[in-house]
This record gives sequence, C-alpha cells and structure tokens, in this order.
Amino acid sequence: MKKFVLCITGASGVIYGVRTLEVLHPEFDLDVVISSTAKVVLKEELGLVQEDLEKRFPRARFWNEKDFTAPIASGSTLKLYEAVFVIPCSTGTLGCVAGGVNINLIHRVCEVALKERVKLVMVVREAPYSLIHLENMVKLTKAGAVIVPASPAFYHGPKTVDDLINFVVGKVLDQVGLDHSLFKRWKEGRL
Repeated sequence: MKKFVLCITGASGVIYGVRTLEVLHPEFDLDVVISSTAKVVLKEELGLVQEDLEKRFPRARFWNEKDFTAPIASGSTLKLYEAVFVIPCSTGTLGCVAGGVNINLIHRVCEVALKERVKLVMVVREAPYSLIHLENMVKLTKAGAVIVPASPAFYHGPKTVDDLINFVVGKVLDQVGLDHSLFKRWKEGRL
C-alpha cells in the first residue's frame, strides 16, 4: 500500500488539506501532522477540531507537531513514502523549510523529504506574494520541491466551491501520478 504524509499548516484554506485527507484516506496509508495554528484555522473555517478528523479518518496516524520522535521524522522511514503534501502551506512554513529551520515536525518532515529525495508538494496559500515568498519558492523548487499554488482554474466549468477545491487537490494528486476524477481536464470529452 502506498504511503503519504499530509501536513496541514495554519494558512487559510484548511479545506484543501481536509479534502486531500478525504480523497486519500480510504485507499492509502496516511500519516497526518496538523500544526497548532492550523488547528485554530480548522476551528474558524470548518468548525472542526483535530479529534473530529481522527474519528472520521480512523486509519490515519495523527502526530503531534512537537513529536520529533515520530517515525516520519527519520529518513530511513520517510524513504518508504511516496510523497509529503503540505496543504495548505503557510508562508511561515515555506520560509522555515527554505531556511532549513526545524521548529516543528512539519518542518522536519519537509527537510527529510528534500534530503531523501521523497516528493515534496507544497500548496502555498497566500496573496499577493512578496519577493521573500517568491525567493523561498524558487529556493525550494531548486531543492526538489513542487510548488502548487492554491489557484483553481475555470476551464472545467466549476459550479460549486467544492469544484474549485477539487481542482486544486486534483493538481496535487497529479504531481504524484495518482488517478482521480476530481475535475475535467482541458477539453476532456470535447470534440
């Protein structure tokens, strides 16, 4: 069974992380880290607490962001994973990872993913970007990360907010070659 790490940070848009968890949970082995700031945003934006997610997704392993002894903090374990997703990725997390600073388990997992060449997909959620944000994205891209902006497209004819969320999550899954039907691809089904 394929293994993934899902990190949810404190940027607005925690629905992207929760939707990713919904899509991956039934089929894959998942480790989840939710930052303390993300827990605040989770409550504000969705009216949920981490325990709600733990009950809803019982097969996932949830780790405390301060637990540097978690197996996913080690390269020998993380090497067995397909990818690490940071969705949404706050610009604070972006900056810490770009600077090699490990304040929490999310930063450590990202650092380990980069050094072990495990796919790292970061969905940055901020607008507008400052020069510092852009430079951090360039730095991480050069180090091997994939930056996916939380920017939904409209060519697939979205009708609901869920359609827009699914587009972004689908683009993340595309980065690791996972088949999905979360959105219609460009000109799909057209003559």
